[in-house]
Amino acid sequence: MKIKTILVTQPAPTDERSPYFALAKKFGLKIDFKPFIKIEAVPGQEFRQERITVLDHSAIVLTSRNAVDHFFRMCKELRLTVPESMKYFCVSESVAYYVQKYIVYRKRKVFIGRLTFSDLMDVIKKHKGEKFLVPGSDIQKPEIPKLLDKAGVDYTNAVFYRTVASDLSDMRNVHYDMLVFFSPGGIESLRKNFPDYEQKDTVMAAFGPTTAKAVREAGLRLDIEAPLPEAPSMTGAIELFLKNGAKIEAKTAKTEAKAKRAAPAKKAAKPAKKAAAKSAKGGKK
Repeated sequence: MKIKTILVTQPAPTDERSPYFALAKKFGLKIDFKPFIKIEAVPGQEFRQERITVLDHSAIVLTSRNAVDHFFRMCKELRLTVPESMKYFCVSESVAYYVQKYIVYRKRKVFIGRLTFSDLMDVIKKHKGEKFLVPGSDIQKPEIPKLLDKAGVDYTNAVFYRTVASDLSDMRNVHYDMLVFFSPGGIESLRKNFPDYEQKDTVMAAFGPTTAKAVREAGLRLDIEAPLPEAPSMTGAIELFLKNGAKIEAKTAKTEAKAKRAAPAKKAAKPAKKAAAKSAKGGKK
């Protein structure tokens, strides 16, 4: 199947240098963007009822840009001044760079994982004397508390925002050659908004193990699972899939062409073979 249309279940990138645009140009694709989930902030007044004191913690674990935004939003709502000594443990470089939106990067202590939370745990284990706050969504990746508990880390989980399904009633259908998801919430939104959805030949792409698991648990076929060692980004994984698909199609076409060329020769060989057999039979008489 040749991929021509892709739906990415996230907001459209604002940067014209986005790799999605480069991907579309390179492979002649039509890529649409539509967020399947939306983020709702937990109000400061509601958060107070959880009896969590933010400034009792000496380190913040940041697993996404949403976590960054809502941590600093909550501090502002609660009128908290985050001390200069606060440490930030970021799951990736992109999250660490995003923190600069709120702090003077060089004056703070920022620690960075390579890509996954498992990578970040290698850094966290070296600072077990800290008391960690993990701001996040009401839908948390199960590996996060599991790994922190296993390492014996002193931490507090805190819900700073909620992930809910978007209203997709303005979409008539999701008939694309490929659907790209980044969270289990996106899969839930697909089922909620399109209860009769059937995958058929649509290629399903998922970023992260929890999203991949959600795809399978929804009874859907997972075709692309990112990140990959050779393709750490979703766009890289899609490009790899498209290249491999092109190779398979080219190989199939080559095999079919070879078979067609061989077909007339086989047809011509049959009468000759019959004639030779008849001649040999006549000779025996």
